[in-house]
Amino acid sequence: MMETGTLISLAIYFALMLCIGIYAYRQSTADMSEYMLGGRRLGPAVTSLSAGASDMSGWLLLGVPGAAYVSGLPAGWIAIGLTAGAFANYLLVAPRLRVYTELADDALTIPDFFEKRFADRTRALRLLSSVVIVLFFTLYTSAGVVAGGKLFDSAFGAAYETGLWITIAVVVAYTFAGGFMAVSLTDFVQGTIMFIALVLVPVVAFTQLGDSAPFDPTRLNMVSGASMLGVISSMAWGLGYFGQPHIIVRFMAIRSVKDIPTARRIGISWMVVTLLGAMATGLVGFAYAAQNKLALQDPETIFIVLSQVLFNDYVSGFLLAAILAAIMSTISSQLLVASSSLTEDFYRLFVRRSASQRELVGVGRLCVVVVALVAVLLAYNPESNVLSLVSNAWAGFGAAFGPVIILSLHWRRMTMAGALAGMAAGAITVLVWSYVPLLPPAQPGGAAQPLDSVLYSIVPGFIISLIAVYGVSVLGRARADLASQFDNVASAMKHT
Repeated sequence: MMETGTLISLAIYFALMLCIGIYAYRQSTADMSEYMLGGRRLGPAVTSLSAGASDMSGWLLLGVPGAAYVSGLPAGWIAIGLTAGAFANYLLVAPRLRVYTELADDALTIPDFFEKRFADRTRALRLLSSVVIVLFFTLYTSAGVVAGGKLFDSAFGAAYETGLWITIAVVVAYTFAGGFMAVSLTDFVQGTIMFIALVLVPVVAFTQLGDSAPFDPTRLNMVSGASMLGVISSMAWGLGYFGQPHIIVRFMAIRSVKDIPTARRIGISWMVVTLLGAMATGLVGFAYAAQNKLALQDPETIFIVLSQVLFNDYVSGFLLAAILAAIMSTISSQLLVASSSLTEDFYRLFVRRSASQRELVGVGRLCVVVVALVAVLLAYNPESNVLSLVSNAWAGFGAAFGPVIILSLHWRRMTMAGALAGMAAGAITVLVWSYVPLLPPAQPGGAAQPLDSVLYSIVPGFIISLIAVYGVSVLGRARADLASQFDNVASAMKHT
């Protein structure tokens, strides 16, 4: 059973999310551009925290502290890679994508941008990319719902199934009502909650450590026990940013390209502080647990444990709401991107090309509900193998979309055939690298292992995708009208 203070804190959090959804409903749901991109008028603070919160999910408050709890500072390599990747994303992708998607006949989704960038009348690019988005984001959403169910089960004493429905019901309510604006504003609030929680918990835990706290210097050595391939694999997570639709769509929605430097400073500062806080939670939590002889069966629950033992019920409820905030911010972004693709890239193209804006917004809302229900059904079994698929989705998106997006924004000679080749090559490489057992067993009599057990699949996937885009494009010829459009974007960038 939840304590009264915890219950009140969570009720306030849920009520705030729903109020934001109602506000956004009144402000930005008149047409598809409003519902899917908030009318392209997000400020830099909302843009940056929305991108960060939708990116991090529950792993920031559970996975990173758990990794630091187990292995110490060597777990920080992934944080360095992510920060570098996010910074590069703001530099290489954000400005040009904001300008290009508006000049390319106001493209509202990533598949829509691909089609208009390469004038693809066959619809092949749009169809392939939208299928990838809908498939992987449905699985991603399911994983987030599973995390919500487990949080209610382990921290609040509620049934796992009850946690599933509470989590998805609140997310669907504000996403259904307010669309992109609601998702972005709630992400801003949720990002703020995560920031406060990841500063508060490690600082308070550190003040509770006494002289008897254990100290192991090897845990503070970043290269202790780390192999070169292991470090490369960890830092390579940063490559995934260039191809994550739920993150880069924020760049399409910012009100002006001139706001991007401010958004970058806010976003990277938020990211550095929260990642340091997550690492500190695991490091300090290990010492606190050893000093106080706390039995911790799952290292990833260290944030939850510290929240419950160090604070009163009201503050504990707020800190646990931070985990829900991380989970919900990602679920809502994924729901909206999947819904956008279903509406713009399937319904509008293949069902009703003459659909009114009012009808499309209605279909978009319906798709939010449908994707959410499918995700809940997939999540009903907490041991579902969906989670094993989702663990590679970041690499799949990064390898399939990342090189295509970067080169489409910066290389004048890129062709549609090159985009298709790169997208297919990246996705196939990740799937083979992650799932096909090509390595001998680690132990006699064991099962064969995939190559991903040695080197993270995004590394070969990203490289092979880049080679495919370049090789196929140089064998063809870019259309003159597309080269002219590219020049118009370059010219617009010079005047911003």
